[in-house]
Amino acid sequence: MGDEKPAAETKERAQSDRPIQRVGVIGAGQMGNGIAHAVALGGFDVALNDLSKEKYDAAMETIEKNLERQVNSGKISQEEMDKAQGRITFAESYSDFADADLVIEAATEEETVKRKIFVALCPYLKPEAIVGTNTSSISITRLAAATDRPERFIGLHFMNPVPVMELVEVIRGIATEDVTFGRAKEFVSTLGKTIAVSEDFPAFMVNRILLPMINEAVYTLYEGVGSVDAIDTAMRLGAHHPMGPLQLADFIGLDTCLSIMQVLYEGLADSKYRPCPLLVKYVEAGWLGRKSNRGFYDYRGETPMPTR
Repeated sequence: MGDEKPAAETKERAQSDRPIQRVGVIGAGQMGNGIAHAVALGGFDVALNDLSKEKYDAAMETIEKNLERQVNSGKISQEEMDKAQGRITFAESYSDFADADLVIEAATEEETVKRKIFVALCPYLKPEAIVGTNTSSISITRLAAATDRPERFIGLHFMNPVPVMELVEVIRGIATEDVTFGRAKEFVSTLGKTIAVSEDFPAFMVNRILLPMINEAVYTLYEGVGSVDAIDTAMRLGAHHPMGPLQLADFIGLDTCLSIMQVLYEGLADSKYRPCPLLVKYVEAGWLGRKSNRGFYDYRGETPMPTR
């Protein structure tokens, strides 16, 4: 009788040391479908969940188009595309993640939404399963506290668009165990991505640098220093950025930009991170960028037109 507990612990430890094979993704939007795409192309079975089958179907259409683009550019073969598509299945409910080794949450960038997902998800997972979050700004330690496994919780911040961008920020919370950290890094490397390890500070590294720049560009517009077109042209040609900061904000989503700036402002208590009032106004108007067809540019015509 006395040997049963050590034996059980040894078995669980052995299972925890196994490489990740089956992956779940929660959220089939821009980030979620991109993660599913990259993970399936990396050779993993993926169960993709969203609120409805219609959202899953729309995600699969996007994944197919993006895979076709990779085939046409010679980056992957038709056979690799077909195999990747075949690895993705619809997860109707969290119970479909029962055999998952890793589940990555890629829902909206709102802490209350994410915490509710984790509370509902964990009862369906096997004990050794890792829970990951694609949050771009929220505390990993705080999100982990909403789960029954903070030691098996990790931040995996993929960049947008996921199939194209090479980087993944890996962030461990205060309770994240070394074995979880190691398995997560091995998984990301298998996808062919480059890892940047970040400490668990608001917005981590990429967005702590990028979003204040975008916010400053919005302030530059707000104060009348330049027009949308002038600001974006100046940064494209003057700093050699691939796209201007306001165009990039539209691509990210102005609501997401605002959420990250609010996390920075509240988490670091520094006035330099105060969201620009014009950014707040655009979000309040529902002008969220490309996904709503209007932001700093109007996308309803054939050619995007600046809105200011």
